[in-house]
Amino acid sequence: MPINLQKGQKVSLSKGNPGLKKLMVGLGWDVNQYDGGYDFDLDAAAFLLGDDGKCPTTDEFVFYGNLKHPSGAVEHMGDNLTGEGEGDDEVIMLDLSKIPENIKRIAFTVTIYEADMRRQNFGQVSNSYIRVVDDVTGKEIIHYDLGEDFSIETAVVVGEIYKHNGEWKFNAIGSGYQGGLAALCASYGIDAE
Repeated sequence: MPINLQKGQKVSLSKGNPGLKKLMVGLGWDVNQYDGGYDFDLDAAAFLLGDDGKCPTTDEFVFYGNLKHPSGAVEHMGDNLTGEGEGDDEVIMLDLSKIPENIKRIAFTVTIYEADMRRQNFGQVSNSYIRVVDDVTGKEIIHYDLGEDFSIETAVVVGEIYKHNGEWKFNAIGSGYQGGLAALCASYGIDAE
């Protein structure tokens, strides 16, 4: 059984999972009734952050426009343009053994593509979750449902994986931002242009 997390909860991924190396991070969501005429295109991304909480270079921003980190440690498995269907809508693969020494944490985010133009926000999204699965055994380690805390936000930092005292941990963040992907990029030191 996976550990179901609450917002702000931190849990060890390494404990109880010795030799943990490859992870599958699945993000999913459903769209509530919406009559704006546009598809909802939610995009998952991973920001690989140094000690200062910033991406050292643009290579450390893994998303639909940069699917794989040069180290091979993080790979986005492709953009889902509609979120239709059951299960994970977007998947990011991690190889913990390949994460560069200068990377201290990996933040997982979801943003709404062209949210302002399409007049969309996370208040129109439901059943959002992130789950972390041991990709070798197929065992789901943790599951975090974001709940319905959002109204006008267009970007969410869902959670992060970080190393503490040699152990890999997960922090359930669930913080919303206005300003979409550009706001997230700015907070993580990436020029969104």
